[in-house]
Amino acid sequence: MLRHLTAAALGRVAGHDRKTSLLRRLSVTAVALAAAAATTAIPAVPAEAAAFKVLVFSKTAGFRHDSIPTGIQTIRDLGAANDFTVDATEDANAFTTGNLAQYKAVVFLSTTGDVLNTSQQSAFQSYVDGGGGYVGVHAAADTEYDWPYYGQLMGAWFSSHPAIQRATVRNEDRAHAATSHLGATWSRTDEWYSFRSNPRQNVRVLQNLDESSYSGGGMGDHPITWCHPQSSGRSFYTGLGHTQESYADTNFRTLLLGGIRYAAKAANADCRPENGYTALYNGSTTGWSQAGPGSFSNSDATLTSQGGMGMLWYNAKEFRSYSLKLDWRLTGDSNSGVIVGFPATSDPNAALNTGYEVQIDATDTSDKTTGSIYGFKSADIAARDAALNPPGQWNTYELLVEGERLQVFLNGTKINDFTNSDPVRSLQQGYIGIQNHGSGDVAAFRNIRIKELAGVSPSPSPSPSPSPSPSPSPPRSPSPSPSPSPSPSSAGSTSALRGVASGRCLDVSGASQSNGAQVQIWDCNGQANQRWTSTSASELRVYGNKCLDVNGGGTADGSAVIIWDCNGQNNQKWRFNSDGSITAVGANKCLDVSNYGTANGSKVHIWSCHGGTNQKWTRV
Repeated sequence: MLRHLTAAALGRVAGHDRKTSLLRRLSVTAVALAAAAATTAIPAVPAEAAAFKVLVFSKTAGFRHDSIPTGIQTIRDLGAANDFTVDATEDANAFTTGNLAQYKAVVFLSTTGDVLNTSQQSAFQSYVDGGGGYVGVHAAADTEYDWPYYGQLMGAWFSSHPAIQRATVRNEDRAHAATSHLGATWSRTDEWYSFRSNPRQNVRVLQNLDESSYSGGGMGDHPITWCHPQSSGRSFYTGLGHTQESYADTNFRTLLLGGIRYAAKAANADCRPENGYTALYNGSTTGWSQAGPGSFSNSDATLTSQGGMGMLWYNAKEFRSYSLKLDWRLTGDSNSGVIVGFPATSDPNAALNTGYEVQIDATDTSDKTTGSIYGFKSADIAARDAALNPPGQWNTYELLVEGERLQVFLNGTKINDFTNSDPVRSLQQGYIGIQNHGSGDVAAFRNIRIKELAGVSPSPSPSPSPSPSPSPSPPRSPSPSPSPSPSPSSAGSTSALRGVASGRCLDVSGASQSNGAQVQIWDCNGQANQRWTSTSASELRVYGNKCLDVNGGGTADGSAVIIWDCNGQNNQKWRFNSDGSITAVGANKCLDVSNYGTANGSKVHIWSCHGGTNQKWTRV
């Protein structure tokens, strides 16, 4: 598989191509010199201007941690060494729309109590939902208990803690920039928070506590560090960081840096909630076989390719409709791939000729580079480049196979959508493998896991004489009704609802389960916040106990659609129509995507029915 890009082009793919004015470089250097004059602990900012700015907020209205000054200095040091500048404040008046706009992320460093007034809360919510980043450290979970949005953003509120002691941290996700440097476990001393609720259903848990390793836990499943997307922004929280000594710990400093870079969109990760997956590889190669030459070394729960060209494949089970996730990393301009949809074989070339390779390669032609279905369909290159971490850093793939459709997600962003129309191949053959490409190509893989999808009727296998223009979205309705729209007879069925205009699914923002959470459209991903159950009471339920709700019983055009505890009122009743529209019974208006939006995060409200495609929905 040839490489065609120059070194300069590779640099652009890797995200290293910056242009900065001399004036800006001089300005930032002057700031760095002034800071250095105040304390010798801060190294000078590099000659190139900082890539972004971070605000550290440490106001307290309750207990005040003596580690706050050390934490502020640590974040300043991290910024000076890693191309970002830091402002620190305890003045909540900094929370205005105009002031926040200059920052890529805001760090709540062991804040406590009620620290923002209503207007400041509104400005911060708009900042995050509009694309800003939030980082919560330790007592940030002991903050703003009366502000539901903050609880959703943070993930879970503080409940209690035992005495400071040593405990074992288990690193669930070793691809995120905050945790990729750590081993499977990490023994350290800190003040270990318990939380009022378990955030796992709404966040991607990066670390959890082994409660058998210390006294005073009580949560059982005990997340301690996590992340999640929040509308167009990002959220990261860690319960670590109580002690001053934490901030001298290289591992903790790297974790904090990774969280800041993720929130500021300087590093990418799949932080969507993840539940129900089964490990195929997380250190053990039981069930895996090598086909062809070369091999993979197995160390530190990481498979690393050597020699080739061959393929390590999972022969213990064949899969049909599934979500396959795995973490991968390249060294330099290496080459590898993930192969799906092939029959049992000991020949890696046979797998390539009968299945499909999702390519991993820093450079090459568009149909043979990272995210492409090799030789068949290029990735969306703009989306791929925005989501891709460069060689040397970890990335996460999700390969979503439903019938003959294969969708590729890179670090949580959909970058390819392919439907098989080749009669020689079928994605329903079901074996999966990872490629070792050649002696000069070094690719590493971690945490290969799968979730089989129930209730998905596979698409028909391609006909020997396929249509020259196959449908990009073959029907997969779990309902026996031939109609693409729900009908009264579909009461009790659970499915996603896909917008006809956008191709995206009705989605609860941030996977929140809080009353008042906004409903929007987002890439269809099969998660619980996109699974809607029709009931005989004309409700559309999500999470089992929340209903699709017209906010405040509104009847005017533009009334927001949210989720709320099911209560049987008319503003939670919906009627499915034969044309694919869905009517809010109380208002007699249609479920509508605002302004004909098709992008992720476009809000859903009600509007007078007009027959537009932004008011049409299909079950998937």
